[in-house]
Order: sequence, then C-alpha cells, then structure tokens
Amino acid sequence: MTELLRLRDLVYEKTGMYFPDEKSYWFEGRFSRRMKALGIPSYSEYLKRLSNGDSGRKEFVKLMDEMTINETSFFRNKPQFSAFERIILPEVLQSKQKDSVRRLKIWSAGCSSGEEVYTLAMIIDHYRDMDLEEWKIEIHGTDISERVLRLAERGVYNDYSVKNMPEEYLEKYITHTNEGYVVEDRLKKYIRFSYLNLNDDMNMVFMKDFDVVFCKNVLIYFDRESKKRVIQHFFNSLVMGGYLFIGFSESLFGVENRFKLIHYPGGMAYRKIVHI
Repeated sequence: MTELLRLRDLVYEKTGMYFPDEKSYWFEGRFSRRMKALGIPSYSEYLKRLSNGDSGRKEFVKLMDEMTINETSFFRNKPQFSAFERIILPEVLQSKQKDSVRRLKIWSAGCSSGEEVYTLAMIIDHYRDMDLEEWKIEIHGTDISERVLRLAERGVYNDYSVKNMPEEYLEKYITHTNEGYVVEDRLKKYIRFSYLNLNDDMNMVFMKDFDVVFCKNVLIYFDRESKKRVIQHFFNSLVMGGYLFIGFSESLFGVENRFKLIHYPGGMAYRKIVHI
C-alpha cells in the first residue's frame, strides 16, 4: 500500500490531480492496467519505470491515458454554448472592431476527444458566414492524454457524440460515413490540438491572449491548492474582459476572487475584470 500511495502522490506532484485515500480502489485499478500491459509485477518496480529518464516520461503519458475520464459530446451543456454564441462572441467581436489586427483566440483546456473544440469551431464558422472574413481565428485544444488528442485530430465520432447536436449544425458540418460521423475538414483550419499538463508552469506561461477559456469538468480532479494554481494560469492567459467557463458542478468560490461571476440564462461564466 505504501508504494501505491507513492504512485498516487507522484501523479499529484506532476499534474496536480488529487485522488483521496477513499478512492484507492479506483487509482489502483488504473495503475494495475499499465503494470499488466508492461508485465510489471509490483508497484515498486513500476515506480522505478516512471523514474527512468525519457522512457519514464513516455510511460507517464500513457498512464495519463488511463487516469483521465473522457466522456464528452458535441454541444454538451447547451446553455453555455448558447451564451457563447448569442452573448459573448458578439460582445468580444464588437470590442475588437477597431483593432489593427482582428484576432479571436479560444482555448479548450482538457479538450478530451475534441467535440468541444469542434463545437466552438462550428459556432464561429457559422457566425463567420456573416461577419468574420477579415478575422484571424485560433481555437486551441489541449489535453494531458495523447490518446484522446489523436482521436480529436482524426475527427471521427459515434452516435453518442452527436446526440445533442442541433440538426442545422449536423447537416452543415458533419458527414455520416461507414467510419462514423466525420467533421468537415474546413473546420480544422481554425484548430490546433496539443499536449499540455495544466500543472506545468513552464509551458502554461505560453498560453496567452485568449478571449475565452473553456475548462469544463477538469477542476474536479484537483484539490484546493492545485485549483488555485491552475486558475491563476487561466487568469494570466485571458485578455482583460475575457471569459472563463467551467463545469456546472465546479466553482471558484474560495479559490480565486479576481473574476466577476456573470449569470446568463441557464448558467454562468467568470469574467476577468479590473477591480477598483
């Protein structure tokens, strides 16, 4: 059990993801899957593998594929996307009308298999038909699981993924093939998927000048101190007036007080503002 908890604490140290003792059965199962795949019989030997230079770093990435839950779908949590489309996107675009370079930057942190990223791309592309020809648009999707990032880049989904998608968007941006539901390639011109550990201070500082950050159902993995660290990064990543969306079951109460809570029909978001 001591080595098992050392493995748990190593994950916390590297990622900020905290799994309490009462969930030992859960993280024990995740570790055991990787150990079985490698033919490693003991936790102490697996700890040595994770500490073994470059091969250890590669194995840790594979471990993260096991440790994260990646349930998602297009237009999941519709009130948030409705607020983005009808309220926040027009507001952000209006605020930048006089900029010499018109740039819109969105970040989906913990993007999983990409449905959220493509949903944002669909909304923006649909809007672009009317108003965005001269804009530079960037949508960044990041995750700690390389496995789901490969799925996101492929852009092929099943029935579950499209269950909440409005018919208008389904017809415009999705092709149904023998492989599944395939995202139109033209959406990918806006998108960049990349590996990112939200606990990695060195790489998080490069995530700058975002107008909106989505980080939904990710903070549930973190304890209070890890949440504070990640939210500090999001605050620094947003432009002044930028918006942060988190999951409905998540809150910044007692974590960060520099955001203003914004209510909209069916939900809420946090806005980076100057406090006077």
